[in-house]
Amino acid sequence: MQTHLLLREFPRALALRPTVLDEAPSAVLVLQEYTDSTNKAVAKLVAPSEFEDAQWRILNSRPVFGCLGLITIQSECFVAIVTDCVSVGRIRAGEEIYKISSVTFYSLSSSKYDDLIDTPGKDNWEDDWDQSNPSGVIQHPCAPLQKLFSLGNFYFTPDFDLTKTVQARTSSASIGIHSFDDHFLWNQFLISGLLDFRSKLNRSRQSDLDRGGFLVFAIRGYVGVESMMIDNERYELSVISKLSCLRAGTRFNSRGIDDDGHVANFVETETVLYSDRLCYSYTQIRGSVPVFWEQQGMQLVQHKIQISRGADATQPAVKRHFDELVDRYSSVCNINLLSQKETTGEALLSSTFNTAVNKLGVDKSIVSMVNFDLHAECKGGNYDNMSYLMQEIHSTLEKYGYFLMDTDDNSIIYKQHGVFRTNCMDCLDRTNLVQNEISRNMLQTFLQNQFGNQHMRITIENLMARHSHLWAENGDGLSKIYAGTGALKSSFTRTGKVTFMNVLSDATRSVNRFYINNFQDKGRQEVIDLLLGKLANQSAMIIHDPLSDKVTRQLTKRIKEYSSKRKITIYCGSYNLNGKSFMGEQLDPWLLQSMNWNEEEPDLYVIGFQEIVELSPQQVMLTDAKKRKVWEDQIEITLNSRANSKSKYILLRSSQLVGAALIVFAKSTIVDEIRNVEFAIKKTGIMGIAGNKGAVAIRMDFGDTSFCFVAAHLASGHSNVEERNTDFHTINEGLQFLRKKTIGDHDNIIWCSDLNYRVSLPNEEVRRYAEANNISALLNSDQLIREMKEGRVFPGYEEGVITFLPTYKYDNGTDIYDTSEKQRIPGWTDRILYKGKNIKLIQYSRADLRTSDHRPVFAVFQADILTLDNEARVKLHKELYQSLSTIDIRSPSPPDLPKRKPTTPVVTSSLKLSDSFVDTLIDVSFDSNDLPPPSSDTRKWWEDGQAIPKADKSRAIGINPFEDDDYSPSIHKMSLDSDWTPLSPISIAQSMNDRSSPPTPKRNASIVSGNNSNVSNVIGFWNKQS
Repeated sequence: MQTHLLLREFPRALALRPTVLDEAPSAVLVLQEYTDSTNKAVAKLVAPSEFEDAQWRILNSRPVFGCLGLITIQSECFVAIVTDCVSVGRIRAGEEIYKISSVTFYSLSSSKYDDLIDTPGKDNWEDDWDQSNPSGVIQHPCAPLQKLFSLGNFYFTPDFDLTKTVQARTSSASIGIHSFDDHFLWNQFLISGLLDFRSKLNRSRQSDLDRGGFLVFAIRGYVGVESMMIDNERYELSVISKLSCLRAGTRFNSRGIDDDGHVANFVETETVLYSDRLCYSYTQIRGSVPVFWEQQGMQLVQHKIQISRGADATQPAVKRHFDELVDRYSSVCNINLLSQKETTGEALLSSTFNTAVNKLGVDKSIVSMVNFDLHAECKGGNYDNMSYLMQEIHSTLEKYGYFLMDTDDNSIIYKQHGVFRTNCMDCLDRTNLVQNEISRNMLQTFLQNQFGNQHMRITIENLMARHSHLWAENGDGLSKIYAGTGALKSSFTRTGKVTFMNVLSDATRSVNRFYINNFQDKGRQEVIDLLLGKLANQSAMIIHDPLSDKVTRQLTKRIKEYSSKRKITIYCGSYNLNGKSFMGEQLDPWLLQSMNWNEEEPDLYVIGFQEIVELSPQQVMLTDAKKRKVWEDQIEITLNSRANSKSKYILLRSSQLVGAALIVFAKSTIVDEIRNVEFAIKKTGIMGIAGNKGAVAIRMDFGDTSFCFVAAHLASGHSNVEERNTDFHTINEGLQFLRKKTIGDHDNIIWCSDLNYRVSLPNEEVRRYAEANNISALLNSDQLIREMKEGRVFPGYEEGVITFLPTYKYDNGTDIYDTSEKQRIPGWTDRILYKGKNIKLIQYSRADLRTSDHRPVFAVFQADILTLDNEARVKLHKELYQSLSTIDIRSPSPPDLPKRKPTTPVVTSSLKLSDSFVDTLIDVSFDSNDLPPPSSDTRKWWEDGQAIPKADKSRAIGINPFEDDDYSPSIHKMSLDSDWTPLSPISIAQSMNDRSSPPTPKRNASIVSGNNSNVSNVIGFWNKQS
């Protein structure tokens, strides 16, 4: 597992070399920057005999423990190296787990951060997650990631697949190297390029890479191990919790479910008891309530819970969640610990959860629900009342059972046939308390069945005390990850008692949580998203492979073979309500007017409101959703009660910023195709503090096409053009969704807003032109059109031809422009603008509703939706890779290759060819009269001991498929073998040479370093120490 980290100054490269050289050394992994791209690197697997010691010096004074992967930050490529770890203990024989203590990020691009590679002490930055650097002091770009890895909740092992439970690892379906569970592999984004590099090596070179222990696969969560003696036999008791990385985040930034069915704070916890005779395992899971919900604003005492999506629009995601759980665990019993008190936000969340589970229509033997209000049932710290819950789930406990294996012959005695899914609000304190009780109950049942003797009682009590300690530590560890502090009620879990000091400790932790969650979690969330590759425009590092580059170009050209296109219709409307409530006016002229001439029903309805509440001084700092709910109901009634309707519309998402609101309805038949629906707001009123002006936006992915809809209300005042322009740029650049996505990061963007731009003409002239219906004369002086033409606002956006009269300002309830004392000049304040390559405007008009002093406008769009078939893409990628490698080998005009080293002839009858032929540079397809029969999935002729067909060497074509098209021998001076090492399997000739004669060790040379020590000598020193 231990390796030496070596540095070559020019050209700059890093190398990982095993510390133990006496035991069949595997290889040296060399990593180097690819100069033509910031998100690519070069990897080479070099035989120890070919590694030039003289060019390298040891970079780290102590051995390191492998590579977590590569990442690009600030246009530089960094390699993540585990520089320190501690052993946690043994789970089973040959299965030891290590906790990561520190990770250092080394640049492949330059040496300017070499003096900053030492990780700062944990005490120096415990509370500082801000990535900004106002002091101007040079900081390592990866310092936040180094901090994250130093917190002590990342684990790895070189011995087995830590992402799977004992039962999953022992099943036949899980056999296979590097078949990790994507839910729990936290460095998947970092290491994906190196895994792809590994997949392109032949089996021998893959084995060399694996034996070197170069690649580290990390989980996040908690691992605790306790050892004890029972009846003169050693037992290891372990608790292993794995936090999912698929919807990872901090407490108020990651709630509920996403469209793929992944929930926040999803943890799989396994209790393992192991001896040389048996292995017991019991698995539970926890996870946020699987509906769309969130908490906005300052969270102090009462939880401000908002259900952010309608029940019908939520159901597809709920179904995906439970389908996956049933596929994993066979059966699921939900234990819902939320409060049932009607006046609380928890009761609303609990009711929504129960409704969603009931609507699944699944047999209760597969998915069931148990509601247990822990706070009410165990009021006053009377946690003994949890026995009522245990009685209720007793039959399910017996039905699910536990996993038990005989370790003498690895035979499975029992399997666990279901799992308990426990949740409370945060899935921390109450959840850990109940999960500990369930685990304790099952472990006691097993021990009584296994031993049963009365004299074992004291020993079992000792074991259960250790079990409680591990679960208390587990609760604290998971709580620190999600909420920033240890778990509440952990003292009771540890001791089984409630004391005054325990209550005081819980109160202190609650205050700390409030501060951390409201003031630090945003920074922590950004670092987590950076690690997982979820930030906007972030892409994984790729190991350079010219052949793959050609495959990628071919895939782009042939996108039609793994994608499908369809057209959808989108209705967008905007209405400034001037603070007026719904007064019974029919919405048909506005919402249904487009259907009078177009039979096609819109797939999406996107409605933007402004001044949905009166913008009084008391309102500008708060958001009152009651009026929005009324308008949501009226829109739904209008859409679903019309005659001859073909579709049902359901509320997909709505959101509000004081007076600005945005509501999206979708056909029920298309909700399953929509993913990643998010909202964001940006205030522009009173220097960005007040929400009387600003914008609310909703983004989504329809298939593989992204949309962003914006409802904005810009600065008012006839002459305040510059202020409106400033508001636009503030919103366009400052409004951010999750993972730092901005408005401009989307394929299609539509603003349905009150932009407040006016007509720059005298009042009397404007009214005269309006009365004469001289629209073109008014448009010639329209402020927005002028500002767009001069490039000061909305660059790249379009607007339909305006054929209707100005929409502002009317006397309420009339068709007469403003006759009040202010006599405001009529203008087109209400506008719909759009941007996108595959979006087309069909209709742009207004409706004559008289509730407000504005008239609502609407636009109908047609958009192309692209949907990718990932399975078809992967299949085509493989086919192209194989075909292009053949084409490249037979290229008619190859570049000159460096000469091969002479090889020693060997008998070929016992030689097995590599699985890959991409390194074969001699065409053998037409030279043999006695060809072997074709291979199949079950029979491969090269594994039957037959001789390899002879080839006509005169037909050899000297082109290397792993070189770029512009390869020049004068530039590449390295030997052929070393140049090929990164991406191709070892060549047949080199393979023969290696098998026929031992490698010739290279002469050790001095290294340029402080003490001029030789790499081999230093490595030898470490070998002696071990």
